[in-house]
Amino acid sequence: MGMTMTQKILAAHAGLDSVTAGQLIEAKLDVVMANDITGPMALPIFRQMADKVFDKDKVVLVPDHFTPNKDIKSAINSRSIQDFAKEQGLKWYLVQGKCGVEHAILPEYGIVVAGECIIGADSHTCTYGALGAFSTGVGTTDIATGMATGELWFKVPSAIKFVLTGKPGPYVSGKDVIIHIIGKIGVDGALYKSMEFVGDGIANLTMDDRFTMANMAIEAGAKNGIFIVDDQTRAYMDAHSDKQYTAYEPDEDAQYDQIVEIDLSEVRPTVAFPHLPGNAKTIDEVEAMEPIKIDQVVIGSCTNGRISDMRKAAAILKGHTVHPDVRVMVVPATQEVYKECIKEGLVDIFIDAGCAFNTPSCGPCMGGHMGVMAPGEKCVSTTNRNFVGRMGDVESLIYLASPEVAAASAIAGYIANPEKVGDK
Repeated sequence: MGMTMTQKILAAHAGLDSVTAGQLIEAKLDVVMANDITGPMALPIFRQMADKVFDKDKVVLVPDHFTPNKDIKSAINSRSIQDFAKEQGLKWYLVQGKCGVEHAILPEYGIVVAGECIIGADSHTCTYGALGAFSTGVGTTDIATGMATGELWFKVPSAIKFVLTGKPGPYVSGKDVIIHIIGKIGVDGALYKSMEFVGDGIANLTMDDRFTMANMAIEAGAKNGIFIVDDQTRAYMDAHSDKQYTAYEPDEDAQYDQIVEIDLSEVRPTVAFPHLPGNAKTIDEVEAMEPIKIDQVVIGSCTNGRISDMRKAAAILKGHTVHPDVRVMVVPATQEVYKECIKEGLVDIFIDAGCAFNTPSCGPCMGGHMGVMAPGEKCVSTTNRNFVGRMGDVESLIYLASPEVAAASAIAGYIANPEKVGDK
């Protein structure tokens, strides 16, 4: 019986010729990652298992969720993983101010590549599937086990095959595509399954589009998301990493629970309404409603904080002013993105439009800081979750969208079509 991309990677890391969906395996790990929330919780468990990490080059710690430290507790947490990194001699302790948000910085630094088996104590670790890796989020006990032993057990997931064809239209990006997909299959439509993306339409998606889509696979309940490796993937890895990688392709007779065909040319700018990423509505449906006035816009995060996202938002905002009733936070995902924004003059565009331009951090995404909302406030955000209370008060409302929809909405003061900026 043939195997999917994910199954091939897991078989290789378990030292097996083949695996099947539902099989329990023990797999060797290439990268084990934690942040300033999950890392400190894993350390006491790790201490019960080992004195030294299994490989100081494969354990990665990234303080990014509450950094710059927002209070004493977050400072203590950051300090604990800093001390641990020094004690263990870790190669990758990526402190705030020198790197950025974990799921943007690991690909940028070349820490993750195709064919690897990666775990992270953060649900959006599935981002690295854009590179053709198996990467998934796990709990702190599993992270401690991975740090100590370099291995972890998995139940091999079954898969859904997404065949992408066509080319996205103007103002349509990976964010629109993945919200469209989650709206189609539901937030539990891929529960503990691998979302495997193939098809000639992938060539029309940038690497940033793919990172965004893989990032949000978890929002459909998936164990992981993974893209087939193509020339774009190889070019990205060659530019960012000197690690050896293996590109796996699915077998022709691989078994899938479902095959979903997506014509990218038919996808419209799409917004996820509260309180689920699967509550998808096209911008055309939104325009048919009464205007949804907003109080806040967030452009950034591990989902949409890369340089292409910054460029798209700036192109909309250039020459415009943010609506007087709206506050806007722009948060580049890494220091390199921050520097490029300065170099290209994007920072001037953002500030001249009336935006706050902030240091790389998860910040407002999970209501940590730099953008917490009050009761009844509405936010258009390029982040990945819009659950109740995600960005502040439980009575606040979050609408997930692309950088272009977010920027257009910032100008209009309500959820707006980027194709019609300035019309109203």
